[in-house]
Amino acid sequence: MNNNYTFRQEENADHRTVEELVRGSFWNVYRPGCSEHYVLHVLRSDPAFVKELDFVMEMDGRIIGQNMFMKTVINADDGRIVPVLTMGPICITPELKRHGFGKKLLDFSLEKAAEMGFGAVLFEGNIAFYGKSGFDYSRSFGIRYHDMPEDADQSFFLCKELIHGYLDGITGVYQTPQGYYVDDGDVEAFDRSFPLKEKLKLPGQIF
Repeated sequence: MNNNYTFRQEENADHRTVEELVRGSFWNVYRPGCSEHYVLHVLRSDPAFVKELDFVMEMDGRIIGQNMFMKTVINADDGRIVPVLTMGPICITPELKRHGFGKKLLDFSLEKAAEMGFGAVLFEGNIAFYGKSGFDYSRSFGIRYHDMPEDADQSFFLCKELIHGYLDGITGVYQTPQGYYVDDGDVEAFDRSFPLKEKLKLPGQIF
């Protein structure tokens, strides 16, 4: 692996470059086209956005990856409101995927979140990758994904404590920040400001 990489906070001047990176990374992966670049665009203005944890990864002067975090909560079964983080979109430029850069970016980001005193991160992801950085199924912590029956498959829903024991004694329901829910029409309008890319229906897409 090329070790000539650095991490820094995203700057306003990076916004379009990062949106293009996210668009290229997610295009036709989960659905024909993608919405993640617009989601990121919207989340930067959301009150729950954690600007201090909005990172880019650079190599040889080029942005090759990004990650960001949002504040959210668990509505505990005993009535408590438990502050936590969620994460993403997170991505690496397609030509450098599966070379270890994603894990480097993830681990750096989680370390910085822990340094800020946040207790846990919950989000939707693949345990095969995120488990390597200490994530486990959220059900192991007694945390359920909102709006899903308790017996539904929630293996996509992952959790990592940043403070050991932060979720001890807590069961409850995680709430996705509303900023992640975007209108398809707004996505289409935003996407028209980017170079044309072909939308394809591919095997393995989930939407």
